[in-house]
Amino acid sequence: MTASTADLKITWEKLPDDFILDEEPVENIDQPLLAAALGEILEIAGLIVTGILVAPNMGICATVDSKLVIKAPDWFYARNVQPLSSQEIRRSYTPNLEGEVPAIVMEFLSATPNDEYSIKPTYPPGKWFFYEQVLRVPIYVLFEPAAGVLEVYQLNSSGRYQVQQPDSNNRYWIEGVGLFLGVWQGTKAERTGYWLRWWDESGEMLLWGAEMVERERQEKANVQQRADRLAAQLRAAGLEPEA
Repeated sequence: MTASTADLKITWEKLPDDFILDEEPVENIDQPLLAAALGEILEIAGLIVTGILVAPNMGICATVDSKLVIKAPDWFYARNVQPLSSQEIRRSYTPNLEGEVPAIVMEFLSATPNDEYSIKPTYPPGKWFFYEQVLRVPIYVLFEPAAGVLEVYQLNSSGRYQVQQPDSNNRYWIEGVGLFLGVWQGTKAERTGYWLRWWDESGEMLLWGAEMVERERQEKANVQQRADRLAAQLRAAGLEPEA
């Protein structure tokens, strides 16, 4: 997919404190749940440290030909982000001013057509054009939760997004995060369906908090079962197990 690109004057300016951001509601309950689940896994795994910004539905800003452009992907991950003072609240993110260009942006597709595939170069530019030609985000992910369809695009040497093919496990290596991304089907909280999940380099799936609690519970139950069996064997042999 290509876009007709003229020379663009791109500058990186902090969003004015008095700028009024559009507060559009999310299109459906899936979007915040999917975004929160992705961040939860990284946080529990200890992968959200100082300088890492993981944000759902937060505006990313760039000034293109003297006009401010703000796009709010459903989820993004950026590194080497400057911390805010204790009195500040992050309302938006301007790459190359506050930190690196996001390593990955994600959009969750819904039944309502939107501009996730839009290569419209004129103001306001489409999302695809903005991520590819203005921000130059290395990896752009499109996920259709209803069908579990995952598309991963990576900037090639020509500066264009090129569709990537999954590995033998149907996962994609995300260099900027250092993890594999893939689709998982199951239930979390009140939602049953397709989810995006992270796997480490060894192929181990990173767990949500509830899954870790359940695994620990199961491990304790297994230990108790082994202890009970051993005690029964000792009693059968006429020995009293130690308390």
